[in-house]
Amino acid sequence: MPSKYLLLILTILCTLLMLITFGTDVFNRPLNTVVGYVVVPFQQGIGKLGGWISKRSEELVQIRSLLEENARLKAEVAALTEENIQLQQDKYELNSLRELIDLDEQYGHYNKVGARIIGRDTGNWYSSFVIDKGGDDGLAVDMNVIAEGGLVGRITSVGPNWARVTSIISDNSYVSGMTLSTEDNMMVSGDLQLMADNCISFSQLVDSKNLVVEGDKVVTSNISDKFLPNILIGYISSIEKDANNLTKSGLITPAVDFEHLGEVLVITDLKQSSAG
Repeated sequence: MPSKYLLLILTILCTLLMLITFGTDVFNRPLNTVVGYVVVPFQQGIGKLGGWISKRSEELVQIRSLLEENARLKAEVAALTEENIQLQQDKYELNSLRELIDLDEQYGHYNKVGARIIGRDTGNWYSSFVIDKGGDDGLAVDMNVIAEGGLVGRITSVGPNWARVTSIISDNSYVSGMTLSTEDNMMVSGDLQLMADNCISFSQLVDSKNLVVEGDKVVTSNISDKFLPNILIGYISSIEKDANNLTKSGLITPAVDFEHLGEVLVITDLKQSSAG
């Protein structure tokens, strides 16, 4: 077939197809079907994926915000906890200072220096401990130490800025005491085993008139060679006659809580008498 006729036929065919395409939907229906089965589900999948990614992104932003908020709240809680601990410590120190002030007034006729305990021997009780004042502060061996209204012990060694105190509950401690009501003398001895019951012992009490009873106050006596007179030691908790029927012995509840000590007062006046 000559080329000019072929060209004419193709031109006529294209014109007919154009007219059919613009005038009818013969070719649109198959295309719409293809789009309905292929393109639309794909678009729906893309839409769902986009929505999921958007939600995850928002959740990540919220999680990041919550983590930052959580870190901030933790920091605030830590700061408040530290502040609360500091306030409790300040309250404890304030109460301790008030007790020391009351104690200072109670024994106002003596010169005193306040000190803080910075170390102690092993065990549950303050039988021997170290304070943060020493020779540079005017402290010396045998100066009496008090706390909570009663006798704690005496200084047994001194350094420039420290001093060691041996308390009256120590096994090697002996104090010449007397009952405040009758002024009967006795020997008060430390005993760490008895401290499990919060007691120390006394002996050599001469009470021929049977006037000494449980609950009587025991103070340091005038004949003690190392302890100043009339410092409260404790209270008689039990009393009984010795086998010789001449003297009595028993137990004393110390006036000081030797399980909890923080601050003490050192009486800088030394006992001058060498008797006893």
